[in-house]
Amino acid sequence: MVQIIDPLLILALALNFVALGVSRIRGVINAVALQGILLGTLPLFVHSEIGIRGILLVVVTIGLKGFVIPGFLVHAMREANIQQEVKPIVNYMSSLLLGGVGTGLAMMFSNTLPLAEEHTALLVVPASLATVWTGFLMLTTRKKAIMQVLGYLLLENGIFLFGLLLLEAVPFLVEVGVLLDLFTGVFVMGIIIHQISLEFASISTEHLTELKE
Repeated sequence: MVQIIDPLLILALALNFVALGVSRIRGVINAVALQGILLGTLPLFVHSEIGIRGILLVVVTIGLKGFVIPGFLVHAMREANIQQEVKPIVNYMSSLLLGGVGTGLAMMFSNTLPLAEEHTALLVVPASLATVWTGFLMLTTRKKAIMQVLGYLLLENGIFLFGLLLLEAVPFLVEVGVLLDLFTGVFVMGIIIHQISLEFASISTEHLTELKE
């Protein structure tokens, strides 16, 4: 299984850097969608006997993260008439550098955690921590609201990846509930993006300081 899981996780880590280094919003959406599909398939390989519950989780995860939510964000992008992030708070080279430092620290920190023997040889934990860090960077260093939504998705991808280690212990309804919360959060954010685009010429969150009663 390691021969299959680790290449998928390495590709998922590479997509983190794509998200940090690309200014075109459609490119970031595609990267996050592909990462969601990759992570959605991992339960099939992490656990040898996944069962009906796990298969349903895989289908729901791939459907939401790979198609439904990205499609919704593409629609929001078109409605708001935006194509790329301009002048983020932290420039792209610095973002990539911070992403690389965070990924390296995640690799080091994961070695200190008391993991089960079958998980110590996998990159699941370091990839999870690195993806959470990437999502946090996106949330805090981008001005466009839709880019911050994508950061939220990356953050959730990292949490989902870590949760794979506990798939057998966590009830299926809890997992589906997390995905439902994700979908609801993105849906609400999409409405907010649309309202910002109606009120202002751009959807930069800097304009939120201008809102008054």
